[in-house]
Order: sequence, then C-alpha cells, then structure tokens
Amino acid sequence: MRKIFTTEQVREIDKYTIEHEPIRSVDLVERAAEAFVEEFLDESHRTQKRVIIFAGQGNNGADALAIARLLADAPEHEVEVYLINPPSGRLSADCEINKRRLLETGTVKFTEVAGGNFYPPELSEDDLVIDGLFGTGLNRSLEGGFAAIVKYINASPSKVISIDIPSGLFGEDNSQNISEAIIQADDIKTFAFPKLSLLLADNAKYITKWKVLDISLHPDVIESTITPYYLIEEKDVQKALLPRNRFAHKGMFGHALLIAGSRGKLGAAVLAAKACLRSGAGLITVHLPGCGETVLQTAFPEAMLSLDSHTDYFSSVPDPDTYTAIAIGPGIGKNHHTASALKTLLQDAGKPLILDADALNILADDPALYGSIPPRSILTPHPKEFDRLAGESAGAWERLHKAQAFAVEHNLVIVLKGAYTATCTPDGKIYFNPTGNPGMATAGSGDVLTGVILAFLAKSFTPEEAAIYGVYFHGKAGDKASIYGINEESLIASDIIKGLKDALRKD
Repeated sequence: MRKIFTTEQVREIDKYTIEHEPIRSVDLVERAAEAFVEEFLDESHRTQKRVIIFAGQGNNGADALAIARLLADAPEHEVEVYLINPPSGRLSADCEINKRRLLETGTVKFTEVAGGNFYPPELSEDDLVIDGLFGTGLNRSLEGGFAAIVKYINASPSKVISIDIPSGLFGEDNSQNISEAIIQADDIKTFAFPKLSLLLADNAKYITKWKVLDISLHPDVIESTITPYYLIEEKDVQKALLPRNRFAHKGMFGHALLIAGSRGKLGAAVLAAKACLRSGAGLITVHLPGCGETVLQTAFPEAMLSLDSHTDYFSSVPDPDTYTAIAIGPGIGKNHHTASALKTLLQDAGKPLILDADALNILADDPALYGSIPPRSILTPHPKEFDRLAGESAGAWERLHKAQAFAVEHNLVIVLKGAYTATCTPDGKIYFNPTGNPGMATAGSGDVLTGVILAFLAKSFTPEEAAIYGVYFHGKAGDKASIYGINEESLIASDIIKGLKDALRKD
C-alpha cells in the first residue's frame, strides 16, 4: 500500500530528507523540477509551443522557476514567466535562488509583478499554462491579486498543468474554501505522494487527472511516519489471484448466499449473482421472492434458488449456517416485513454480512439496529446512503472521517463509494481505490460491486481483504470495458461483469 500523508506530515518528511540524506533544500527543488520536466517532455504538448508559467513567492514558485529554466533548453517551446511577488511579501530563499538562476540564463521572457497594475498575457487555446502560484502549504483562501490571476487563468481557453496541487486548493479540507479562487487544472503533477484533496469528490471541478512523480524522499521517514491513509496498488491485490489447484472443486471456493430483489427490482439480484460467480465463488444461492423464480432461472441458470415465502418481497430468512458468506440489500425494498426479516438475519447470522442498498436504508430508519450488526460486517453506502446512517456532512472530508469513526465505533468495514472509493476498517485505516472511471456511475453498478465483494468473502478472505479486493477489481473491470469498444458514456453494469474476466486475470 502506498502511504498518503497530510500536508503537515509531508513538510516534516521533506525536512527530514534535507537533514538526513543530506540534501540542500534548493537541490530538492531541483530534483522535483527535473522530475516534472522529464514527465512534461515525455508527453505530447507539441500543439502548445508557448508555455506561460505563473510562479508564486514561496517554494511552489521556486519549483516553477526551476522548471522554467529547465524547459528553456527545450527548443519546441517558448517559455514566459510571471513571478507574482507583492510588495507586502518576500520571496522564499529557494525562490530567490531560482529567480537568480533563471535570470542568468537570459533565454526566458521574465516579468516580475511587484505591485502596480498587472497586465496579464493574452492566453489562447494554443498556449499552455503551468501553475506554480501556491503549493500545499496554503491555509487560507486566495484573495486580491492572486484570486484575480486565478480567475483570469480559469477563464482562459489554455490547458493548465498545476505543480503539486492546483493553486488555491488546500491539502485536506476545502469545505470553507472559496471555489472561484482555486485553479481548475487539466493536469496535476504532484510530488512524492497523492494529496488527500485530490481524492475527494468536492474538488472534482479543479482536478481532471493527476500523476505522482517520485522525488526520492528519505525512505526511513516514510516508513516510520504513521498515517491512516493508503492508496491501493496493483501489487497489493495479487494475493486475490492465486492459481487454482489442478484438483480443485467448487466446494473449495465458498457457497455464497445473496438476498436480493423484489417485484420490479429483480435485475439487481441477477446482476449481483452473476458478478459473484464471475468473481470466483464456487456456488451461489439467491434468496428472492416468488415472483423472481422464472426471471432468475432463465437469466442466470448457474445460480441456485431459494424462494421466499412471500411472492413480492423478502420476508423470511434461510438458515445462515449453510453458507460461507451472505450479502443482503440489492433491490429488496423497505417493506416492514422485509425490515423485520433483516433484523432476524442480523441476530442469527453468526458471521460478517455484506449490507448494501435497501438494507442500509432500513438500518438508517432504525439506528437501534446498529448494535446488532455482526462484527466486521461490510457496509457499502454511496454518500447519500452514508449520510442517512451517520448524519449530514458539510463535505467529503467530514464524511470521510465520519465513515472512519463509524467503522471504528461499530467494528465494521465501511466501503464509502465514489471516484476513489474509500474502504474504512475497524482499526481506523482508510484505503483509497485508484481503479474505475466515470462511466461506472450507472444503474446496477453497485449491485455488481456487492456480488464481487461477496465472492471474495465466500472464498474465505477477511472482510477487510474482501472489501479492498472487491472494490479494486470492480473498478478494474469497468476500466477493461474499453477492450470491447465501450466508452464511458455507453457503459452499463453488465459490461462491468464482462470486464471481470479480464480484470481477474493475473498479468
């Protein structure tokens, strides 16, 4: 797992690296600039010959000035630099050194804005802007001239690449920030670690894509610095793809029970069941109301069927001891008989459950049930469902930490769904998922995720592992849809199930 740190921790890691590598601060700036320029030149920016760099007075500005000097040697680009240095402030030591170095080259058009009227360059769609105004150390919203420059850049048709983080964006909580004073970046080259604010839905308008650039910070301090935040990497999920023994049989890969569907919502049961078997469970039994018998056995003959005593909805609980893992919720509705049956299941299950969709909504209507949820059960809410469980949040940052606290308090695994789905575990850790794409925001995608997690739980992975692996491969399956010529706009949940066969192949 790749560790993710707060901005204050990153500052301490930088400091430790400078003291113990040892390396001068200005040389660490140079290392970051070299990493940025190498990545920049590897990409295709040939349509933007003119590169306009906006630098601030701090160390993000130092990075920008160093980048300008290094880019000046690239014949395919004409570099212009605007150093914003208001009279009330002064340049950081590293920024001052890099200003002098840049001026010594004599090859870059350089303008220092230090008061008075500023007439910004005219920006066109043929230009590329590099944003180096402010980095992660910012702790208050931009205002005055800086805010005006940000608004000017955002209003331009130019592509914008931000250094480390979009200027104006805080490293963590932006709920009280001023939206208009934050750069809307087309690309972000961030140093050493993902920044937490890049992973939160509230900040989507400022973030199109980002990439972490390695700048070789000291490994000892990275190893010793404690953090609850992690980014899942492909190497972390390889345990889930162990080869099968030649003499394997279906009983070795678990018997899953899926309680899903009601009249008008039987598709949820079909999608979740198909995803479960496609993800490697040995057997699946689907418990659903009588109205679904023909539908399920026709649409998915590989599944076994357990019929509820009611024709239209879930009202009775099959013996949970028969099954390795149990999931409940997709399409079950909220009938009072269904709520009563869920309460019985919580009491009798004797093992961690997967609770999704309407199962979560029934819980939210009766918080007294929280204490009955079997320890280390997996809850898979989207943000609105989680708000019903834990109360409204001011933004994604607050919601994330409510989910973390909820998982710890109730000894649960919370899968908070979103672009970078966050799996919160009972020990207080948060695992962000990097796979998936916006096309997966489609009906039935959550039902498929329930089925994938159910498969891993049935195969005797821990609830924490089942959640992390399920989320990762669900997202990867959505990404694989391009293999079939499916774009994000036309992606449907069934395509994600198709993608599982490629996502679960060990590369």
